[in-house]
Amino acid sequence: MESANNRDVKVSLVHQRPPIWRNVAVLKWLAQFAVLFTVLGLFWLLASEARENLQRRGIPAGYNWLSGPANFQLGEGIQTIDSPERRLTMSRALWVGMVNTLRVAAIGIVLSTILGVFIGVSRLSKNFIANRFASAFVETMRNIPLLVQILFWFVILGSLAPLAADSGPIPGWLIVSQKGISIPRVFLADGFYQFVAMLFVLAVPLWFIRRTLKRRQDELGGNQRVTSTTVAYLSVSTLVAWFLNPVMGFLGGVLDSVATAWNAIPALIIRGLFGVLIIWFAGARIRSLLNSRRTPVGFAKLTDNDWFQMLFTAFAAGIAALVVVRFRPGISTWFVESVGNFWSFLGAKFGDGRGAQPIDAMLPTLTEGRFINISNTGLTMSVFFASLLFGLVFYTSSYIAEVVRGGVLAVPRGQSEAALALGFTRGQMLRKVVLPQAFRVIMPPLGNQYLNITKNTSLGIAVGFSEIVQVGQTVYNKNSQTLAVFSIYIAFFLFCSLSISAVVNTINRRLAIVER
Repeated sequence: MESANNRDVKVSLVHQRPPIWRNVAVLKWLAQFAVLFTVLGLFWLLASEARENLQRRGIPAGYNWLSGPANFQLGEGIQTIDSPERRLTMSRALWVGMVNTLRVAAIGIVLSTILGVFIGVSRLSKNFIANRFASAFVETMRNIPLLVQILFWFVILGSLAPLAADSGPIPGWLIVSQKGISIPRVFLADGFYQFVAMLFVLAVPLWFIRRTLKRRQDELGGNQRVTSTTVAYLSVSTLVAWFLNPVMGFLGGVLDSVATAWNAIPALIIRGLFGVLIIWFAGARIRSLLNSRRTPVGFAKLTDNDWFQMLFTAFAAGIAALVVVRFRPGISTWFVESVGNFWSFLGAKFGDGRGAQPIDAMLPTLTEGRFINISNTGLTMSVFFASLLFGLVFYTSSYIAEVVRGGVLAVPRGQSEAALALGFTRGQMLRKVVLPQAFRVIMPPLGNQYLNITKNTSLGIAVGFSEIVQVGQTVYNKNSQTLAVFSIYIAFFLFCSLSISAVVNTINRRLAIVER
């Protein structure tokens, strides 16, 4: 009788799988897929409706207009006017705007970081003047809108003296006027790529030298002069590569052969390789997820979210491979042409009687005529570029300063006291003890400021700077392709933001404290 009761209890405890319409895991997956396809369908419906409305108004939908002539002149950039050598198409004009945006963002990120770190450390200084000046800077810049600051700098720079034959303040070296600010320009000469190639070859033995010296230092102790040996070797290698880099001219023929061989690959093979590569990446992602669930006693139980991630990765990879191989073969053709052009570009940088000088410089000069203008010999910042850059740098650096100050204060005070007890100066303490630890706290909010700089470049339209938004406005005023131009805006800024976020996240992972 007792055994029968135990048998009944065991039977009642056996887990019975619920029917599929009541299975929580299945319902969760179905709900997520339903939401996904609903959102995609909504976007498709809106796109179809927009296409019909444009066609009803006689405006062609799509992006075929990108290959048409721009028929307007840009204020500044890598190309400003149409020429027989390089046609200024709509796509080229938008590309010029993108390059201008990236140029302002990159320079602004570097300068605002340097200024922000300096101001942030100064706010913690015991020097009364430095502390008060930094505090006044932060409180002033943070409380004035960015657009007002950009317009302020535009008015200030526009009020400078007109350009004259003796414009200074240092004629021939520094020219400041209503036309902009011009300084000497350093540029890459004919032998630069040969110089880099030879320097790379000469630097290969340095890896073995440093490895040997570090091993000897670990085994024997003492100072094996690793740093001084590295500096001396690199100095000699740079000097040798500066004068003897024409020896690397033979790489031109090698790279041209690589370009020819690459262009000879059939597009069908490239499409197949693209599909295989997409499937391989999906498999690697799934394998990585499974490995993360591995324990010393085997695999841990996979959650519903894990199964969903694997299924979604496989599904997305299949769709992407199908699109690349079957429906959009032009993607692989574009890739083949781009890679072939890259190898041809590198091949043209070697040989052909190129000189040995890798770097050269030119001073700013003036061209006289009906009007005096700054020539292209120097590095010139227009009033539009400078006003946008100054506004971004001063505004963003005030926020970065507070981020740096907070990060420094987050480091335990005992670290500073220990550094001072070891005889470190205050500067050594900041460089070697405090700031390296503070960067773990600083990097996430610092990345947000970098994103803000990139997105705030769109305010350049207020002063007429030829960034992507200003150029795009000119484009859709000419062809009424407002929706298409705004989609390019979205894709461009989304790409920039995701790229910066990826870099910042990578740095965060490298700086994270690894615990056992």
